[in-house]
Amino acid sequence: MALEKELETYRNKLPELKAEEGKFVLIKGDEVAGIYVAYEDALKEGYRRFGLDSFLVKQIQLNEQAQLITRLLNVVCHT
Repeated sequence: MALEKELETYRNKLPELKAEEGKFVLIKGDEVAGIYVAYEDALKEGYRRFGLDSFLVKQIQLNEQAQLITRLLNVVCHT
Protein backbone atom coordinates (compact mmCIF):
# COMPACT_ATOMS: atom_id res chain seq x y z
CA MET A 1 0.00 0.00 0.00
CA ALA A 2 1.28 3.46 -0.87
CA LEU A 3 2.48 5.56 2.07
CA GLU A 4 2.04 2.64 4.48
CA LYS A 5 5.28 3.44 6.34
CA GLU A 6 4.42 7.15 6.54
CA LEU A 7 0.94 6.44 7.92
CA GLU A 8 2.44 4.07 10.50
CA THR A 9 4.92 6.79 11.48
CA TYR A 10 2.06 9.29 11.83
CA ARG A 11 0.13 6.93 14.12
CA ASN A 12 3.22 6.18 16.22
CA LYS A 13 4.21 9.85 16.55
CA LEU A 14 0.69 11.19 17.18
CA PRO A 15 1.13 11.40 20.98
CA GLU A 16 4.19 13.60 20.42
CA LEU A 17 2.38 15.70 17.81
CA LYS A 18 -0.76 16.42 19.85
CA ALA A 19 0.44 19.90 20.89
CA GLU A 20 0.49 20.80 17.18
CA GLU A 21 -3.10 19.68 16.47
CA GLY A 22 -4.58 21.45 13.47
CA LYS A 23 -1.22 21.99 11.78
CA PHE A 24 0.21 19.85 8.97
CA VAL A 25 2.98 17.31 9.38
CA LEU A 26 5.39 16.31 6.63
CA ILE A 27 6.53 12.69 6.89
CA LYS A 28 8.99 10.70 4.78
CA GLY A 29 9.45 7.07 5.82
CA ASP A 30 9.92 7.04 9.58
CA GLU A 31 11.02 10.70 9.74
CA VAL A 32 8.86 13.64 10.77
CA ALA A 33 10.39 16.15 8.39
CA GLY A 34 8.51 19.20 9.63
CA ILE A 35 5.32 20.77 10.96
CA TYR A 36 3.61 23.63 9.13
CA VAL A 37 0.66 25.93 9.68
CA ALA A 38 -0.47 25.70 6.05
CA TYR A 39 -0.93 22.60 3.90
CA GLU A 40 0.62 24.40 0.93
CA ASP A 41 3.81 25.14 2.88
CA ALA A 42 4.19 21.50 3.92
CA LEU A 43 3.58 20.31 0.36
CA LYS A 44 6.05 22.80 -1.11
CA GLU A 45 8.74 21.71 1.36
CA GLY A 46 8.02 18.06 0.61
CA TYR A 47 8.60 18.59 -3.10
CA ARG A 48 11.70 20.69 -2.41
CA ARG A 49 13.26 18.02 -0.17
CA PHE A 50 12.00 14.79 -1.72
CA GLY A 51 11.23 15.67 -5.33
CA LEU A 52 8.94 13.11 -6.92
CA ASP A 53 9.58 10.48 -4.22
CA SER A 54 6.51 9.74 -2.13
CA PHE A 55 5.92 11.61 1.13
CA LEU A 56 2.92 12.31 3.34
CA VAL A 57 1.38 15.64 4.29
CA LYS A 58 -1.39 15.17 6.84
CA GLN A 59 -3.30 17.43 9.16
CA ILE A 60 -2.64 16.52 12.78
CA GLN A 61 -5.93 15.39 14.30
CA LEU A 62 -6.28 13.57 17.60
CA ASN A 63 -9.78 12.41 16.68
CA GLU A 64 -10.03 11.42 13.04
CA GLN A 65 -13.40 12.08 11.45
CA ALA A 66 -14.86 9.11 9.63
CA GLN A 67 -15.43 9.58 5.92
CA LEU A 68 -18.40 7.79 4.38
CA ILE A 69 -18.31 7.29 0.65
CA THR A 70 -21.00 5.20 -0.93
CA ARG A 71 -21.90 4.00 -4.37
CA LEU A 72 -25.51 3.53 -3.36
CA LEU A 73 -26.88 6.49 -5.24
CA ASN A 74 -30.48 6.81 -6.25
CA VAL A 75 -29.71 8.61 -9.49
CA VAL A 76 -31.32 7.84 -12.83
CA CYS A 77 -29.07 8.13 -15.85
CA HIS A 78 -30.93 9.44 -18.92
CA THR A 79 -28.25 8.70 -21.52
